[in-house]
Amino acid sequence: MAEKIDFQPKSFAVVGAGPVGCIVAAFLAKAGYRVTLCDVVEELLTPTLKPGITVEGAEHLEHTPVTKICKTVDELAEDIPDVLFLTVKANALPLIVSAIEGFYRPGLYVVSWQNGIDTEAVIAETIGKEAVMRAVVNFGCNLVSPARVFMAFHHPPHFLQQLHPSSAPVAKKLAKLLTKAGLPTMHTENIISMVWRKTILNASMSPVCAVTGMTMAQAMNDPFVYQVVEALFKECIAVARANEIALGWDFFPLGLEYLKKAGDHKPSMLVDIEKGRRTEIDFMNGKFVEYGKQAGIETPYNQTFRALVKALEPK
Repeated sequence: MAEKIDFQPKSFAVVGAGPVGCIVAAFLAKAGYRVTLCDVVEELLTPTLKPGITVEGAEHLEHTPVTKICKTVDELAEDIPDVLFLTVKANALPLIVSAIEGFYRPGLYVVSWQNGIDTEAVIAETIGKEAVMRAVVNFGCNLVSPARVFMAFHHPPHFLQQLHPSSAPVAKKLAKLLTKAGLPTMHTENIISMVWRKTILNASMSPVCAVTGMTMAQAMNDPFVYQVVEALFKECIAVARANEIALGWDFFPLGLEYLKKAGDHKPSMLVDIEKGRRTEIDFMNGKFVEYGKQAGIETPYNQTFRALVKALEPK
């Protein structure tokens, strides 16, 4: 008999008012939910209340306002949401999770709606697996200006999975809720493999662009740079397989074909370097170095690009 649960979320919080956070907040707000958007950068927040968030490109939403805004995660303690989406860069997780710990109570669910390997594990270390879910997101976007997002592509479905089996009914309900809100989402039991597949693609391209200043299409069309991307790709796959991550027998040719179709735009890691921000390199190539050591696999390409990107980050 299917398990019945009383999970009827009415309020959501989204931490991170960048392009991804604005998209999640806007779709939930349009669906009629109470949405609090949180970010330390005030100029990103103010226009999300008035005139509201605008999404252009693959999807279209016009001036969709959130319910509330706040500048610190601690402020969410005054009106604790039912579900909290984390859409910030992975390197900000330890600080944010520490703040969540201050007001966490059973029944609050936290979704890692982020890039990188093991983001969900960082959250679960503090508040426990029962409260945590991990998503794999299939849209590309950038912030045109505060509260204005261009969605370059939207290739649903997105995927969602709980970390603890007892939370599966909640994850399934949340996936249906997101689907009705306009972000088609499927529940899965294979999220780890999906996370690794996506991260392999990102880790093969993003640091190369960050170091060279090239767009993705430029990198793939340069015969010398392409060889480096392919070598990174092979090394990441070797680490995944050595750690018994299921990628599928045809992931190499399909993944390489996907990279060859990369658009003429900058990955977020390059944008972060250009704007003097820290990157997510530790949760991407850094993880392949870490898991490579665990399995006895040498990772010279990942080690090199982790070091080079780290050297370009602000000190």
